[in-house]
Parts: sequence; structure tokens; C-alpha cells
Amino acid sequence: MGVINIKEDAVNPKHYKDHPSGVECIIITEHMDFCIGNAVKYLWRAGKKDDNVQDLKKAIWYIERKIKLLEKGDV
Repeated sequence: MGVINIKEDAVNPKHYKDHPSGVECIIITEHMDFCIGNAVKYLWRAGKKDDNVQDLKKAIWYIERKIKLLEKGDV
């Protein structure tokens, strides 16, 4: 019998499910608006896939976008 090749799930990868709380990020963020949910997502998974600093900068970008929308009265 040959080696079994276990392929990473590209749709729902391991880093989506490995938070120490055991909670999957989407369970929390699906109750938020888009910008806030994405900011939380990047904070939740910071350093799991990409560079930690890059993930934190992405979270800041979504927070700043939400602030701009609120200031303009678009939300």
C-alpha cells in the first residue's frame, strides 16, 4: 500500500478552525457587518496564514474604512 496523500481543504483550511477557544471565526463574524467582520477575521487568524504584521495591517484597513463610512453617514 502506498503513502496516503491528505490534501489541504482549500475551501475551509485548518487555520480557519484552530483557534484555542475551539470556535470557528465565521460563527462570530457572521453577526457583524462586512468591514467589522473582516477586521475581526484578520485579528482572529493573525499570523496563521500570512505574515502577522500584514494581517494586523489588513484589520486596521477595514477598521479605518468603517470609520470613514460612519463619518460620511454612509452606514
